[in-house]
Amino acid sequence: MSTSFTPAEARHAVDLLASRTLIRLVTEIDDNGAIPPRRLAGTLPDLSAHQLRSASDTARAHRLVRVAPGTGLELTDSGTELADLYDALARWARRHSVPAAVCEFSGRVRHALGLLAPSLTPENADRPGPLPDVRPIGMEGEADLACVRTLLIQWLAGNPQVARAEPVRAA
Repeated sequence: MSTSFTPAEARHAVDLLASRTLIRLVTEIDDNGAIPPRRLAGTLPDLSAHQLRSASDTARAHRLVRVAPGTGLELTDSGTELADLYDALARWARRHSVPAAVCEFSGRVRHALGLLAPSLTPENADRPGPLPDVRPIGMEGEADLACVRTLLIQWLAGNPQVARAEPVRAA
């Protein structure tokens, strides 16, 4: 794919997508359906009220979730596609035991995104593999990572608001 981002856009997109609270919110809704606003704290009890508000505000601003009357926070099409991307990233990381053989879902997603971040910029677009200071993952792992990179780039191309420092607010 020829889509590439400035270093600042790539870093912003990866930082946003790798947010543990955003990962938790998106995957919770994907796994269990819409969450009524008043049940958000009970659904994700390990997150503070500030973290929940920040994650839901960020997800709404980037058009990943919407408030549906009568049901609560639900994923948009972009949010559903992001949940699928998160699943693909976590599957790759689990299959190749990165960052470790045993790791929580959000940790796997965050690690895989970190490996892919440098390859989103023009100067590194031909290098989807891991950074030099990361444990080697082998030829098969690198080939699989290139496939996940393609999914990430396709998702980002369809959701350019995520790479912007300030999202376009819905009217």
